[in-house]
Amino acid sequence: MSVSLPSSAQTRAGKPVSIVLVHGAFVDASGWKPVYDKLTGDGYEVLLVQNPTITLDGDVFATKQVIARATKPVLLVGHSYGGAVITEAGGDPKVAALVYLAAYAPDAGESAFDVASKPHPGEPSAPLLPPQDGFLLVDQAKFPTAFAADVDPSLTTFMAAAQVPWGLAAVQTKITNPAWKQKPTYFMLTTQDHMIPPSLQRAGAKRAGAQLREIQSSHAVMLSHPDDVVGFIEQAAEAIK
Repeated sequence: MSVSLPSSAQTRAGKPVSIVLVHGAFVDASGWKPVYDKLTGDGYEVLLVQNPTITLDGDVFATKQVIARATKPVLLVGHSYGGAVITEAGGDPKVAALVYLAAYAPDAGESAFDVASKPHPGEPSAPLLPPQDGFLLVDQAKFPTAFAADVDPSLTTFMAAAQVPWGLAAVQTKITNPAWKQKPTYFMLTTQDHMIPPSLQRAGAKRAGAQLREIQSSHAVMLSHPDDVVGFIEQAAEAIK
């Protein structure tokens, strides 16, 4: 007796790549929901990392745990500080390629803090409050316009109130083995970003030899332009052999 799989299961079985999504600082993995819904609807196995964002080592460990659960070669996607995480975690042999979205892409001996501290004249800086008890937060009043000016204000106001503190041990720990030196790399640059200046993103993408796409978006590109983000991720996934 033969059994026919539902069309969605047949599609999922036919996709040869697993996609692992890694969020950045001040938020959690729930911000990926629009992208997750579209990618899973297109038949991809999609796994999400919940970074504690206390230490870089802890976030890399959390990411590698999720990579280990993937059933196929992994396309590792990082947003914002998640770019630093995938830079270190992406050396895992299951990772086939990297996608950076409005992200840090540090080099060996460099931290997210080092990248953020580079000059960027004429571009706004993230409105961070002074560190308190070893953690950073964004000024709550300025969060909506700095992080996601093109997203529904009711959502960004909630995100500002629900911020996850970013540990200095995550911000300041230096990368040891940047995966972008070994793996195919893609970078989506957000030209209206008030958290990571576009010039710093462009310099990181160029240094990594990444395939670059620019988009007129705030930092929260996965929320404001999920269709574009999904298209970019799927382009990278389809290039994996």
